[in-house]
Order: sequence, then C-alpha cells, then structure tokens
Amino acid sequence: MFGYVKPEMPYLYLKDDTLYKALYCGVCKSIGRTCSQRARLSLTYDIAFFSALVHNLADQDVKIVKKRCVAHWFKRRPMVEKGDALTDLSAMINVELAYYKIKDDILDGNGGKAKLWFFKSSHKKVLKKQPQISAIIEKNYGELFKLEQQKCSSIDMVCEPFSKMMEELGCYVLGDKATESVKKLFYFLGKWIYLIDALDDYDKDVKEKSFNPFYYAYGELPTLKEAFKRYGKDLSFVFSDVFASLKTALSECKFYFNHDLIDNIILRGIPSVTLKILKKENEKK
Repeated sequence: MFGYVKPEMPYLYLKDDTLYKALYCGVCKSIGRTCSQRARLSLTYDIAFFSALVHNLADQDVKIVKKRCVAHWFKRRPMVEKGDALTDLSAMINVELAYYKIKDDILDGNGGKAKLWFFKSSHKKVLKKQPQISAIIEKNYGELFKLEQQKCSSIDMVCEPFSKMMEELGCYVLGDKATESVKKLFYFLGKWIYLIDALDDYDKDVKEKSFNPFYYAYGELPTLKEAFKRYGKDLSFVFSDVFASLKTALSECKFYFNHDLIDNIILRGIPSVTLKILKKENEKK
C-alpha cells in the first residue's frame, strides 16, 4: 500500500499497540518466507491494519510469540506465529501492491525499472501461489491507468478501480465472511488511500507533469494551497463523505474480537492523517 493507514498514537491502548506491532512483524516474517527476503523492504504499516481487519472479520485469532529477527536481534519482539494463512495472504497482497505500484510509476514516466527488477522474483512466487491476487491487482491498475491517460476529471470515476481493488482483495481473503458491509468498508478504505495519496502528491505531480485527480477536477491549479483556497469546501466534502461512509460500514460489520485498534485507525487515524497533510501543504509558504 502507501503507508498512510496508521493509528492515532495518543489514543492507542498499550494492548492494541502490541497487537499492531505483532501483526506488522508477523507479515514481515511471512513475506520473507512466502516471497523473498528482499521483498520485506516493501512492508508498510498499512498491511498490518489489513491483517488486523481480516483476522477479526474472519473470526481467526492470532497467537503472539516473542522472537528475534534480523532487524532486532538483541531483544525478542512480539510477533504473530508463522503458519497463519491470513497473515500469509496479507503478505502476498503487500508484495503485489508494491510491485504494481512500481509498474504504475513507470507507466507515469517516474522511473522505477531497477525497483521492478528487484521485486520481479517475489512477484513470480506470488503469481504461482496466489494468481488471483495478482489478477485482481493487475486488472484494476490497468483500468486506473486508462482513466489517468484520459486525464479523467471525475474524482469518483478515477477512484473506482482502486476502491474496487481493495473490495475484491478483501472479498478474496474473507470468502463467505465478506458481507455487503464488509465490502463497503474495504471499498471506502481503498477510495481514501487513493485520494490521500493524490492529495499528498499534488504539488509533486504538478511539477513532474504526472496525473493527479484533484488537479484536473479543480481547474488545473499549480499548487494544492491554491486549490484548497478556491475549492476547500469541495475538498472537505469529498473527504467528509468518505469518513462518513467508513464510519457507517464499520458500525454495520460483525467483529468477533475486541476492535479498539480498528476503531482507532478508521475513526481517528484516517481523519488525523488527512488533516495533517492539508495543514502541511497550507503551511509550506
């Protein structure tokens, strides 16, 4: 993913911080086991949240053990014990998202061929073990690229492939546990990830002449500061609608365990990250 899905730390309970880090380490170990050691460099905290979400929705608890790893050899750290199918699926999704993100960057003219080669062997392993994961991501990234090539000015339309991709990945991992509310939760999570990445990269995309949905939706203004000055209410509405949809879907989903961590990230972390990016961009000058 992109590294934006994170908790609001001042409101995170100690037990949830331990679980979050254990899931993160568990996915990291799983990437090394199922894909390759080099692919562990693609790991983001986003996938720790994905792992927490699917485990809770699927009613599959995790076993946390203390172990050492290469990065933390002197002190044992809590991590999810290996052999968990949902953790392995999360790991392979992480690798494929990283791989196709690099391919998308290359198509946008931003380079990355060396990075793509670096992850190629890991991608082949995922393709062999879980071809459906690769198929879902490749299909939706292809549709997204077409819309970007057309310089699509409809925010909802250009968000659709990434939103559907997250929905389909959630459905694939959860199987019959993927209710309509669960689908909605993954869909709007995907929409927010795409939008927040575009918001954060607005000025860089304009400078490098890369596609940005907000640039074409709001009159091709040169900076995010100027776009927010003129269309701040519209931008606020777009994100407020996503927040409201996530909150509604969250309240309708059936969770089997304590979901304080998930609540923290969706209800506090996601709005907080959005506000920080807006504040950062508006204080640059």
